[in-house]
Amino acid sequence: MATVNPPRGMRDFTPAEKSARDRVLAIIRESYRANGFDEIETPVVEESSRLSAGLGGDNETLAFGILKRGLSAEDIAAATSTDDLVDMGLRYDLTVPLTRFYATNRAELPPVFRAIQIAPVWRAERPQKGRFRQFVQCDIDIIGEAGILAEIEVITATAATLDRLGVTGTTIRLNDRRILLGMLDALGLTDTDSVLITLDKLDKIGTEGVLAELRERGATDSALAGLDTLLGQHSNPTSAPTLEAMTAALPAGVAPDAVAQLAQIAAAVGHGVTLVFDPFLVRGMGYYTGAIFEVAHADLGYSLGGGGRYDGMIGRFLGTDVPAVGFSLGFERLVDLVATELDFNPDAVAVIYDSVISASELIAQKRLLVSEGLRVRLVHKTKNTRAILEQLEKDGFRRYAFLNPGEPLEWKTID
Repeated sequence: MATVNPPRGMRDFTPAEKSARDRVLAIIRESYRANGFDEIETPVVEESSRLSAGLGGDNETLAFGILKRGLSAEDIAAATSTDDLVDMGLRYDLTVPLTRFYATNRAELPPVFRAIQIAPVWRAERPQKGRFRQFVQCDIDIIGEAGILAEIEVITATAATLDRLGVTGTTIRLNDRRILLGMLDALGLTDTDSVLITLDKLDKIGTEGVLAELRERGATDSALAGLDTLLGQHSNPTSAPTLEAMTAALPAGVAPDAVAQLAQIAAAVGHGVTLVFDPFLVRGMGYYTGAIFEVAHADLGYSLGGGGRYDGMIGRFLGTDVPAVGFSLGFERLVDLVATELDFNPDAVAVIYDSVISASELIAQKRLLVSEGLRVRLVHKTKNTRAILEQLEKDGFRRYAFLNPGEPLEWKTID
């Protein structure tokens, strides 16, 4: 019999998996709301012209397009590219829909708007371990706050959320696009767009790979020598983002205003959050205009989230810039990290019964337990009690009781 699988790069979730995911999402939502953010919802579909407007970086090439309705054979034959055949697409992130949402609804929103978005997105990725074509993003954004309070709030809210999830060993790496660009200019690396693309591969190809790729693109020997020196100094970023440490780590005179702002952000975030300055943190999206940040974990080879300031995006819809800062947690990576720690649900109980119990008695008992705030599953008793308990444990149940006529329920825990 042939195996029936979901579409490539997408997944089904069993009840136990879905329950674990929902518990993690509930903690994230609760933490974000406690920090003053309000949840919104946007359509899964946006106009293709908006999805390919240069806001989403490389992700634009991964958007799933939706064919126009009523296309004829002549329309298809006359098309010079797939862009001629689509007018909408599935969202590939939550930032582009948020900017459109704000432009549409700004008259009804407060001057400084703090948004939560937790929803699936779709990208036509090449499926591989840890990379899917449908996945959930958890975003918070502050729109309308030009000062560094916005960066401070999204960083502290994210750190608080990780703390509530029980995630330890994380570090938030900080940089600023203005510092990065100023540093490249001081080194004589003027083809900034291509240099940033190469630097963003640093974790994958290493210093030698970065230098080799830039050499092929025509970088001068003096620029490469200077970059090599700086990369050697910051191969393992550990510097606290203080004004003195950052100034000492950079070529003289690089983006002093940005350095000062980053130091103020770090000082205000305060105790309990480990921050480091990483002058080679790029963040792949080209729309960032100021501070950028990324969550690193000591035991993982990938980030758990990131974000930054993107003051120019909303202006593409309104004709005037609106300040904005966002931070996104990688839910799929987080849920794998913490779901097992949240597996026990004391409110989920199973009542095991046999055929001598009438349906009316069963429902009366279930109704009573549900009224007490419990999640109740009725399970017919079989000879293989161990198999029943194993399935209950797999489904997230840890407490059970046998229902016997005229006897009170005696709760037991699955060992």
